[in-house]
Amino acid sequence: MRNKVAVGIMVLVMSGALAAPAMAEERVCRGAIGAVTVDNLRVPSDSTCTLSGTYVKGTIKVERGATLHASAVRVIGNVQGEGAARVNVVNSSQVGGSVQVKQGGAARVADSRINADIQFDSQRGELIASSNVVGGNIQAMKNTGGVAISHNRVDGNLQCKENRPAPTGGGNIVNGNKEDQCSRL
Repeated sequence: MRNKVAVGIMVLVMSGALAAPAMAEERVCRGAIGAVTVDNLRVPSDSTCTLSGTYVKGTIKVERGATLHASAVRVIGNVQGEGAARVNVVNSSQVGGSVQVKQGGAARVADSRINADIQFDSQRGELIASSNVVGGNIQAMKNTGGVAISHNRVDGNLQCKENRPAPTGGGNIVNGNKEDQCSRL
């Protein structure tokens, strides 16, 4: 009897030790996705993805030359674009982390709730942050296509440096500091 119990315990221990950990799946988006739930989402290079009412349990990554149009989405993680042509997060969207776009084209974050930061860094196209509730900071650094920041509620700081032309806008409620080029916004 003891041998059977020992063998049973050994089988349970071994099967648990050999079980692969659960991995979040990545969904590739080319085209449109509606009101469904996905884990992580990736917009591949030079593709366009339109999300409408989509729930993303992880992060959205927008690759070089790609375009994201996200309307009324809920994202638990971040929205990240590096070298992306365009990143739009609008229409009562909710992002649990940050919206970070750098070294790409245009971006618009409007009428949404961003729990952490909005970061525009070294972008060439028009950038808009309008009518958002931001739990962290709004940061615009080294952008060359024009930055408009207006009517946001920001729990952290509003920070702008080395943008050409200087950012425009106003009507922002900032609990932290308005710094450098954004001091009058």
